[in-house]
Formats: sequence, structure tokens, C-alpha cells
Amino acid sequence: MAETDDDTETLDDDMQPPPGLVAVGGTLDPDFLLQAYRAGMFPWSSDPVITWWSPDPRAIFELEHFRPHRSTLKRIRSAGWRFAVDERFTDVMRACAEPAPGRPETWISEDFIESYTELHRRGIAHSVEVYEGDLLIGGLYGVALGGYFGGESMFHRRTDASKAALVWLVERLRAGGFVLLDAQAPNPHLMRIGAVELPKEEYLSRLHVALGVNARF
Repeated sequence: MAETDDDTETLDDDMQPPPGLVAVGGTLDPDFLLQAYRAGMFPWSSDPVITWWSPDPRAIFELEHFRPHRSTLKRIRSAGWRFAVDERFTDVMRACAEPAPGRPETWISEDFIESYTELHRRGIAHSVEVYEGDLLIGGLYGVALGGYFGGESMFHRRTDASKAALVWLVERLRAGGFVLLDAQAPNPHLMRIGAVELPKEEYLSRLHVALGVNARF
């Protein structure tokens, strides 16, 4: 959730890459990251080298049709949580990088945190935060370009807190005129919370349109 440069190796025809892997190497320089997103690619991991991905099919949340589960809405109404944007961007990234059950480690290294924090300083990367009092209990972060928002990762420290962050994000994107919410590679969890799959060709066509939209996060 990219065009190549001289430091990036494209995959040879006789290699058998994991589905969606399109290149290795390159850099997490913020300007290069933006080129990657505009080309429909995103980085996953930088150990030992950066890998670049463009899966087929692609997971997205349909902004026009997304409806959260009733249980999530009930939880949001009863919990008394506070929602915010961009108050603690780097803390959200670090929380997303923490080990979790079934996930002893993530791709979110210090290199990732440094690069995306710079995008945040430029007003391009954003976080959604969920608070219980003053305690950060859930959230997500991603990249906004035109009418496109690329969701990168989410976390929760209370049941349904990450789902609540997603619900709040969708409402904000709708209000701001966004047309595409990218969820990157499909997986069972994303499908359960409302993501749908798009063929890569259709995704790239919609991405092209979204980049030309004048939306406001």
C-alpha cells in the first residue's frame, strides 16, 4: 500500500516471486515512496532489502457502499471513545509495529517510521487515533494523495478499537471528497470487516482517476 530507479531490481522472468511482489531494492526516500504509490505499488519490509508489491487482486473499502457491522457501531456508541487525527502520528506507527498474538514482528522498521513521519510533516501521511480518556487504544495510518487514501496498518488495545478507527476514517474520507480507500493485499481479516477485491487492472484505473481528484483530508 512504483516506478523503479537505478537501485531497484525488477524480477527476472524465470523467478517465482510471491504473488504481488514486483521489485526488490530501492529506497524509502519520501519522494520515491510517493512515486511508488502513484504507480500502484507499496513497500513491505526492508530486511534485508525493501520489497515492492502490487497484488492482483487488490483489497479496497468501497467508500460509497461500506457499512460497518452493527456490533461495531454499538461498541462505538457505548464506549465513549474520543477520535482524533494527526495528534500522535509516530506513536500510532510504533503501536502498529508492536508484536501481537500471531504476529511476532512487523515490517514497520525504524526506516519506515522515519520516512512516513517525514510524509506526515509534509501533510501527506495521516493517522486516525482512538482514545479512552488520555490513553491511545487504537488507530491506523496511511497516505493521502488527491482523492486516494492508502491505508498502511492499524492496531487496537481494546476490542473493536481498530474497527472504530476505520469507521471514523471512512466518514472523514467521504466528507473530504475521497474516492478510493486502498487496503493493499486481501486477507481474511480485511474481508471480514468489509473490504472487497478488485482486479489489478481495475484498481490501477481507479487509482489514476483518484489521483486527479481534489480531496481534502
